[in-house]
Amino acid sequence: MRTWLHGESHRSGSSGWLRASVLGANDGIVSIAGLVVGVAAAGATPATVLATGIAGVVAGAMSMAAGEYVSVQSQADTEHADIALERAELAENPAHELIELTSIYLRRGLSPELAHAVAVQLTAHDALAAHARDELGITEALRARPLQAALASAAAFAAGAALPIAAVLLAPAARMQAITIAATLAGLFGTGWLAARVGGAAPWRGALRVVFWGALAMAAATLIGLWFEIPV
Repeated sequence: MRTWLHGESHRSGSSGWLRASVLGANDGIVSIAGLVVGVAAAGATPATVLATGIAGVVAGAMSMAAGEYVSVQSQADTEHADIALERAELAENPAHELIELTSIYLRRGLSPELAHAVAVQLTAHDALAAHARDELGITEALRARPLQAALASAAAFAAGAALPIAAVLLAPAARMQAITIAATLAGLFGTGWLAARVGGAAPWRGALRVVFWGALAMAAATLIGLWFEIPV
């Protein structure tokens, strides 16, 4: 008897964390680059530009963490409420819940006999887990984790923001703005390429799309800085 192994590698399983990581990193790159470029265009000293950038990193990372925590905590609260309701329904009317689970498997294409047998066996094994997964769409692997999401979001933002901060630190004062813009566009090209490559999309298209929006953001920040032209 020959056993066949499933050798396909699908990318959809990594789409969630990939999107969150790339979004956080790109946000850090574009936000801090736009901030320091705009302040530099207004005539600020290199020390002021650096201080502004570092303050922006701290504030941005905290903002990302807070926003992600509140958002995911709301999702977690909803999940807990739904599971509590399902637990109560299982205790009050288990027969109805068994019929409900059977109907779910019927809609997925199983025969009535097999759907009932599967529902009975899964209910005997762990009724709450079966209803959470197949009725509510909640699994342990995909459960909302607010603290983890907040830390990951803040870390991704800070990692992306490190690029323009490094450019400000290392570039000569006379060329700081130009080098920061160049480094930022290169970083955005890299993250866009990587995200598209891992996600199975066309790398060039993904990279150029990210670069376009990053360049647009820095151009807007530069125009605002030139408009004020006031040393900070």
